[in-house]
Order: sequence, then structure tokens, then C-alpha cells
Amino acid sequence: MEKQSKIYVAGHRGLVGSAIWNNLQKKGYGNLVGRTHAELDLMDPAAVHAFFEKERPEYVFLAAAHVGGILANSRYRADFIYNNLQIQQNVIGESFRQGVKKLLFLGSTCIYPREAPQPMREDALLTSPLEYTNEPYAIAKIAGLKMCESFNLQYGTNYIAVMPTNLYGPNDNFHLENSHVLPAMIRKVFLSHCLRQENWEAIRRDLSLRPVEGVDGNAPEDEIRRILNRYGIAPEAVTLWGTGKPLREFLWSEEMADACVFIMERIDFNDLKGDSPEVRNCHINIGTGEEISIGDLARLIVRTVGYRGELRFDASKPDGTMRKLTDPSKLNALGWRHRIGIEEGVQRLYDWYLQSIR
Repeated sequence: MEKQSKIYVAGHRGLVGSAIWNNLQKKGYGNLVGRTHAELDLMDPAAVHAFFEKERPEYVFLAAAHVGGILANSRYRADFIYNNLQIQQNVIGESFRQGVKKLLFLGSTCIYPREAPQPMREDALLTSPLEYTNEPYAIAKIAGLKMCESFNLQYGTNYIAVMPTNLYGPNDNFHLENSHVLPAMIRKVFLSHCLRQENWEAIRRDLSLRPVEGVDGNAPEDEIRRILNRYGIAPEAVTLWGTGKPLREFLWSEEMADACVFIMERIDFNDLKGDSPEVRNCHINIGTGEEISIGDLARLIVRTVGYRGELRFDASKPDGTMRKLTDPSKLNALGWRHRIGIEEGVQRLYDWYLQSIR
């Protein structure tokens, strides 16, 4: 990529896209294009076609996706497969039709089988069944990966798929109904802390910014207590889903963005495909190779927030995959590795969250 190249970041306001956008700007790329969902519905093929016809980007980061945690994946299975397939079909298809020089597709490590050997190498893909709770989302992401691979093999395009591990960072999704585990836990512990301290000013600011099931900061105290209690948030205790035993890997989103830009600048599909006549598993894991239990993560968040109540786990709720650790050795060998550990990252995200509700 040249500094003046026109670069389209799909999903530039989200956790992933905003981090990529900011990284590109810091590195001197000044010709960036982004559209909000209100400005461009990526599920609308005619709108996506018109956008590509008008803007003609040279490079594309496909960071837009319909995402959520275990609760959302369980409830909205059709949305997760249909919406993501539509977004990928439209953006990758128009990138091909308009002759985009290079595209980076962002998937997820949930593409790997539930019982994949740990840590998970790229060649674990499609070797056994997926985790049931997020199977529709995983299948959509596998389809996007295979679409990139197949266009490369048939048409000689340069589309690269990367599979980031669990991400967290600035502009994360803290909505209790559909957020990922780490931001959801930070918000739950923070609100329990505020209830315990009777800090209603902070609670109302929080709910005014991010209402829960339509309940915002203007609601009566008893209604706020009722809705928060439904999500395991109470002054005396915060209750989290599952046993706390699953192990998870987390990567600071700004580091993920740095890895993505590094790959777009230096790595091509031809560097990844090898010499085998059957080309597979050309995607790249982006991760830390380090893990922490959900229980230990929750206790770290409790310490970071300064919460003095009880931490409880509801074992009647699903845990999801018990272990999901990536092997980032391919990316490390290409010249990139992470720097920010989980303790530093949790403190950074909590500080960002507090700033967001002030």
C-alpha cells in the first residue's frame, strides 16, 4: 500500500474497524474511506455496488460483521449466519468486480473445531465438529475465508483472511444483551460496584449511554434495580454465566489492528499458499498464545474496579468451549508479535469505559 492509496475500511466505527482506521492514520495513510451503517447498509447489494462504483477503493479491510457473545449467538442464530454471509458476499464480490488490489478479511478463531488440539494451528480448520453455540457465526466466517481463498486460486486475486482471537479495547461493545465476555464483565462489575456504593449518578449516566432492554438513566430506581438484577447485577454480588473454568485468550484491539496493517503492507497470498497442489489453510491466526480462565479474568476485573461484593458463577448457564487458544507461530514467523498483556489491557479498557460515561 502507498500512503496516498485509497483504502476502504468496512466497519470503521466498530471495535475492529476503528482500531484499523486509527492505526492507518497514525502510519500516514491519508486517503481513507468509511461509511456508517446509516450511510451504507452492507447487506444491500445495490447500495454496496453503487458505493464501490463511486469510490473505487484500491485496498479493502473487511472488518464489518454481525457479532456478539454467547447469549446473542444462542438467541439469534439465523441473524448471525445470514447477516454475515450477506456482508461478505457483497463486499468481497464488489471488490473483485472493481479490481481491488488487495483485501483483508477478518474472521474469528471460532472457526476451529470444539475439540481442536490446543493451541490451535491454522491446519485444524474443518477437522471435526464446531462448538454448537456459535456454529452459525463460525460457518459464515469459514465461508468468507474460503471465498477469499477460492477467488485467489481461480482469478489470481490477493485476498488474505486473518483469524483474530478474542478482542477487547476502545469502542468495545458493552451492551449487556449482546456483548462479548470481557466488556460485559467489566460493565457488570462496575454497575454492581456503583449499586453497592449507592452511586446513582454513575449508574444513570451508564444507562443513559447504554440502555438495557429500553431502561435508561431516567427510569425509577426500583425499575433500574429490577432490570440489572436480571443480568446478575446486585449490590451484594455479581453473577456471571458458566462455571468460570473455561480458558480464553484475549488480544488488545489496537495490537490486532497493527498486525492487520503489517500483513497488508508486507504479506501476499503467494507467500502463504505453499507448493502443495491442494491449497488450504492460507489464513493467519492473530493472537497472543497466552490464556486465562474466565474465573481469573473476573477476579482481575473485580480487583481493577475495586468491587467489594461477592463474585458468583451460575453453572446452569453454558460455558461454551472449555479451551480456545490460538497458535500464532505463523504470524510470529512473518515478523509480528503482541506486547500488551491482559492486566495492562483490562486497566486500559476500564479507564476507557469510565471516560466514556463522563
